[in-house]
Amino acid sequence: MFNPTRDEARLFLFESWRKRRANELLTPLEDLVAQLIDKHPEYHALFNDPERNQDKDYAPDGNVVNPFLHLMMHLTLEEQISIGQPQGIREQFARLTGKYQSEHEAQHAMMDCLGEMIWQAQRNRTQPDAAIYLACLERQ
Repeated sequence: MFNPTRDEARLFLFESWRKRRANELLTPLEDLVAQLIDKHPEYHALFNDPERNQDKDYAPDGNVVNPFLHLMMHLTLEEQISIGQPQGIREQFARLTGKYQSEHEAQHAMMDCLGEMIWQAQRNRTQPDAAIYLACLERQ
């Protein structure tokens, strides 16, 4: 299983964006990452300057969204939807896409539930519980 460090994950995001801007050949995963960054113009300046932003920290209780975490959550959702795991995720995505009239905004709503599931698992020192995740999605 691929388990990158924080720095490796960030470098992957930066390099994917650099390659997109330079019109270089991208792997399918790099292309997906570049598309996600492209959908977030508020992050373009950050990804255009890796030397300045590679080690930037974001407080978990701050009012500033961690762009690295945000994009990795998008990537997680893309994978979950593509493989249909957890069971029912595709249906929830379709429902929320209809509600928000945007796949991107549907994923933003789904991130709240993904984060809730992860937070509860960390707090309770348990594995992430798909039932918590799906119940939260039902309330969206």
